[in-house]
Amino acid sequence: MILRLSNRACVLSGSARLKSTLSTFFDEMGKAGIILKSASTGIFENLALEDWIHDHVDLQNRSMLLLWRNCPVVVIGRHQNPWQECNLPLMRRLGIPLARRRSGGGTVYHDFGNINMTFFTSKKKYDRHRNLKVVTGALKALRPDLDVAATDRFDILLNGNHKISGTAAKLGRTSAYHHCTLLCSVERSVLSSVLKSNASEVIKSNATPSVPSPVKNLLDVDPTLDSNIIMDAIVSQYNNEFGFDGPVITVDPTHEALMPGIQKMAQDLQTWDWIYGKTPKFSVCTSIVVNDVNIKLDMVIKNGTVEQCAMEIPEDWLPSEMVNEFTSALNGSRYCSNEAALLVAAFMRTHSMTDDVAEKIHRLCAGVVSVM
Repeated sequence: MILRLSNRACVLSGSARLKSTLSTFFDEMGKAGIILKSASTGIFENLALEDWIHDHVDLQNRSMLLLWRNCPVVVIGRHQNPWQECNLPLMRRLGIPLARRRSGGGTVYHDFGNINMTFFTSKKKYDRHRNLKVVTGALKALRPDLDVAATDRFDILLNGNHKISGTAAKLGRTSAYHHCTLLCSVERSVLSSVLKSNASEVIKSNATPSVPSPVKNLLDVDPTLDSNIIMDAIVSQYNNEFGFDGPVITVDPTHEALMPGIQKMAQDLQTWDWIYGKTPKFSVCTSIVVNDVNIKLDMVIKNGTVEQCAMEIPEDWLPSEMVNEFTSALNGSRYCSNEAALLVAAFMRTHSMTDDVAEKIHRLCAGVVSVM
């Protein structure tokens, strides 16, 4: 059963002024278990929906399952370093956005071939093993011979060695959510490319690292296992496991009237300060070769901003005064390729230099940007 929540549905609930929010709608349902399906395929709307439910819905005597899928996106954990985890230049070329979620865990790639599940409970009832039992049970109900099992790391493995699901969680004061992925028919070539950092070897950081694992799609072992069939099975298994009988409710996470404040929550998740600025402090130490000249680059990045920048460049290649002015221009700027290019353009407009020096500065900037 699908109940589509809309402005009209709110009016029909008996409130001419739309007094009913999603949380009061759930209270009026009186169900101990509720299953939601997001109408959005936008990562920021779906992450905001998770946080809105966690913050505004009473979960002390109620459990919920949210099913959602996204357009292509890379999602990093709360305490991770994006420059260390993924290939940002490639993602920019492919038009794949980056998101930082509020839970911990490692970096994942989403597209329409991946199912996301979020299990909401009170903190006391938080049980990742039981949640993953729902997923493995659903898959085995569809295909009894399928070799799928949860691990002590709360992953799900196919045939004992290929990861098809990873886990992350957020525990609040009284409520919690556990979310996991399920690889059905993800573009694995894109996944492997964007999750391979172009700069990890030159970064030193205490950020939480991802643990690489071989992955596989369920479709690789059974072409009939599409996402819709699997989601239906998960819904059935969730109700069976917990003794619920709730319908599937399709909810639009952009609906401000039903979820007051959710649009700002989605906007906050899209800011540079959240996605990049929340990166734990790190350093970059590398050598750049420009015109056969070896240049040592050392940078310290705090809150996504260049705190210190130093370069060792032969005096006969570029005067030390010019080098010092160039590095000073980078200090205090965002560790961002676009901002670095704008700063260099401004630097060249405000400094008198020969064509030869200008060319060297351009090449130097390209070297710095290559690790951003």
